[in-house]
Amino acid sequence: MKHILTLCIGNICRSPIAEALLKQQFPEKTIWSAGLGALVGNPADPLSIEVAAAHGVDLSAHRAQQLVGWMCQTAELILVMEQSHKAEVEQQYPLVRGKVFRLGELGKFDIADPYRQPRDAFETAYAAIAQGVADWAPRIRQLG
Repeated sequence: MKHILTLCIGNICRSPIAEALLKQQFPEKTIWSAGLGALVGNPADPLSIEVAAAHGVDLSAHRAQQLVGWMCQTAELILVMEQSHKAEVEQQYPLVRGKVFRLGELGKFDIADPYRQPRDAFETAYAAIAQGVADWAPRIRQLG
């Protein structure tokens, strides 16, 4: 497994954090993020940047991008934030079935969108994303 895609709606709050945390765990892999309704070209949300920075994660270079077909074809694993994202991706791109999972799949949780919410919503999202990455890391290592 060499290519991992993280996915949310706008690609400015949750998936950039998941991307950055996975890159820390797996610097040898190609990991990127996108949005189902991306705010294309926008940087990460200022609160995502702040909360991530408080945990030693730099999102300053991030720019949002829209999910497109080649991403689904290239990725061997697609990690989404909510069950509804999984359903939407599988509806748009039926060939991805079997490689789309929630980041919180193993802990059986969705990661709520903190967009336009107070900072504590971003802190909660960050903690859930970090937990999801920690849960997935051993599996990803097993898969190579």
